[in-house]
Amino acid sequence: MLSAIYQKSMASIGRRVPEKLQPLWKHPAGPQTVFFWGPIVKWGLVLAGIGDLTRPADQLSVKQYSSLAATGFIWSRYCLVIIPKNYSLCAVNFFVGLTGAYQVARALNHQRQQDALEAAAAEN
Repeated sequence: MLSAIYQKSMASIGRRVPEKLQPLWKHPAGPQTVFFWGPIVKWGLVLAGIGDLTRPADQLSVKQYSSLAATGFIWSRYCLVIIPKNYSLCAVNFFVGLTGAYQVARALNHQRQQDALEAAAAEN
């Protein structure tokens, strides 16, 4: 039942989409599919990673951001293999990977600096 309502509403909206935008509307990864809306929602992970740039490095989870970085880069490759190719999903996954990798680098750099400070304090 919900599928029928969805299809009727998409058909109604589709008639109002300008002719220039019809190729996008009818694309296999267009706004009528999860292939379009999934990446839109996933940008929230990128925004959260950017928001964590203000978080002190000692509060970052290396495991969490390593997972985000790994899955971001793995899925960005996968997005170029599936049919239809989903470049918007590839882009968002790539940025999830970048923000995750940057946060891991920040956390590891902080840990290295703390270890150096502890070693210097032990020498004195």
